[in-house]
Amino acid sequence: MSLIGNILWILLGGFIVAIMYFIAGLIMCVTIIGIPFGLQLMKLGALALNPFGKSVKLKPNPGVFSIIFGVLWIIFGWWEIAILHFVFALLCAITIIGIPFAKAHLRLAAMSFAPFGFTRA
Repeated sequence: MSLIGNILWILLGGFIVAIMYFIAGLIMCVTIIGIPFGLQLMKLGALALNPFGKSVKLKPNPGVFSIIFGVLWIIFGWWEIAILHFVFALLCAITIIGIPFAKAHLRLAAMSFAPFGFTRA
């Protein structure tokens, strides 16, 4: 079932979302300071390519740098991605067929709000 969900996800716009994450990650990796943020965007892009069959969980001990980078992530506006995924989750949840896609958007929203504190499981 996850294979069919991933194929439908990619065909219905997940590929574009993943490409956007990868491009933003490459742009962020241009500077040394942006490398940790770029790597997190790459991680989000990988999750955006195949969100079905994957789960997101909190890291047990994120560490000081994860907390500092998480605060910087929120301050500099990347939380807007989480809001966008949340809005798309609401739109997908209108129909019964869209509920799995809404769950995928909620996983992406959780990870895009604080990517330094989450990991894929």
